[in-house]
Formats: sequence, structure tokens, C-alpha cells
Amino acid sequence: MRILAADDDPVWLRMIEAMIRQWGDEPLAAKDGRDAWEILHGPDRPRLAILDWVMPGMDGLDICRKLREDTDSPYVYIILVTQRDSKEDLIRAFDAGADDYIRKPFDPDELRARLRAAGRIMDLQDALLMAQGELQRQATHDSLTDLLNRGAIEEMLERELARSKRDDSSVGVLLADVDHFKKVNDTYGHAGGDDILREVTRRMLGAVRAYDLVGRYGGEELLVILPRCDDGAAMRIAERTRQAIAGTPMRTGDREAPVTMSIGVATSRSMGTFDVDSLVAAADAALYRAKNGGRNRCELAVPKPERQTG
Repeated sequence: MRILAADDDPVWLRMIEAMIRQWGDEPLAAKDGRDAWEILHGPDRPRLAILDWVMPGMDGLDICRKLREDTDSPYVYIILVTQRDSKEDLIRAFDAGADDYIRKPFDPDELRARLRAAGRIMDLQDALLMAQGELQRQATHDSLTDLLNRGAIEEMLERELARSKRDDSSVGVLLADVDHFKKVNDTYGHAGGDDILREVTRRMLGAVRAYDLVGRYGGEELLVILPRCDDGAAMRIAERTRQAIAGTPMRTGDREAPVTMSIGVATSRSMGTFDVDSLVAAADAALYRAKNGGRNRCELAVPKPERQTG
């Protein structure tokens, strides 16, 4: 573990460095508050810091306060070191954001015990953050395909449409549906159908651009968001995707399954809308035409003609 030691007394600083190194950790030394802040404010800052309370440039309390204002960066566990021992000083230290407090001169075994306790707390925090991240992923991703789920892909489309409105750019969407998927399930079983949906996902992700977004919209329907895409570019991506799905049979177990996909395409500029429901509805209407036109094809949404008055 990398541990910052900051003290303007060179004797104390060397002693703390030696202890940290002896205990198998990596010490980072700062001779004053400004040096300590530069290290803690850097891109690869340590997760644990031992700070002297009184230092030139910035004292330990100032560093605590500034670190606690930065809620976007990983948490730094702070142990303040000082000769002060009043109850008022202890309260000031914790109010400023210190996690622990040790008085000079301290016993090396006491510091080591406090560092071990800090390590346990940080391990628990890391585990909680991982669990939180996993719960967040489960809430936004489809468990079968690992794609964004319907709520998440619609939220991403809403954001992209808002951005494109500010930038005066166009957003494309593909609404894609696996042809005759009920027959696929009937022929290869639901486990086989799951295998095929996962392979459809893999091929689709390989066909779209790296920054396009793909979500499972429902059942065997997939929704693709194409930022900065006009009709021509959207149709080219749709056709490339269709060919990737239909080009070679898919495998489930030891059997091959020929699979095709129909795709409806719509862009915000052509449809004149920045509304999620309206744009998806336009792609859905195009998908319906692709299905009626024989399947395994791409269709572009056509704006409704304006009514003539007079």
C-alpha cells in the first residue's frame, strides 16, 4: 500500500518513512503542506495519508477540508499527527475530515495498529463500492445479453438527442428484430434461443461503430443509438449489421441455425424530432415495413407529408 507521510520536521519524516517501509508498505514523503496537497491532488494519489497538523504552506486541517470537498475522487483515509491533545482540538480535527488522530510522540506499534485498522476500513469501502457498482449494473443491463436494458437505452437516447439538439447534429436509431424468433425457440429450444440471442448481440456489437450504443429493447428486439448519423450513414450501418447476422449460420450446441434480422432505421434530422418515443415509433414503423416486405432487409423511416391547407 502507498502511504503519504507529511511533516515539516525532517527527523520525524525520516522516522515515519522508515517505519512504513519496514512494515512492507511504500512511503511517499512530503516536507510541507503544499507538497502533500500536490501528491494528494495528483492523478495517482495514495489512499492513506499521515499528516502533521502544523506545516508551512497548508496545515493538516486545510488539506483535510480540501480533500473532503472533492467527492468525485477516491476516498483518502487521513491520520492527523500532532502534539495537541485537548478535546476541542480533537473535535476540530474530525470536523475538518480527519479519520483518525495520533499524538506525538507516538509508539510505533500504536501507529502500525492504526494503519492496519485504516487498511481494513478501506478494504470494506472497496467491497461496498464494488457491490454498489454490481447492483447498478444489474439495474441497467440485461442479464442474458449484458446489453443495456430498455430503461437504460431509452435514457441514453434521451441524452443523445438533447446533445444533438444543442450541437445541431443528427442521431440515428436502428430498431432490429430477429426474424421468426418463435420458430427458432420451437426448433432449438429456449436454451438454443438464448445462445442465438447472445451470438446476435456479439455480431451486432462487431458491426456497429465503437461509440454506438446497443440495448435490448424487448424480447428479440434490439435498439441501436447512432450519434452524429444521417440517413445514408445509418442505412450503411444497418445493412452491415444485417449482413453480419445473416452471413453465416449460428451455432447452438452441435447444431447450426440460419438466422436473419429485419431493421427499421430513423434519424432525428429527417424525422424532425428530438423526442425519444417519436423517433423510436418511426423506426418501428420502418421495421414493420421491412417485415411485410419479406424480412431480412433494412427500411428507412419516411417522414409523413405535411397537410396541405387552403
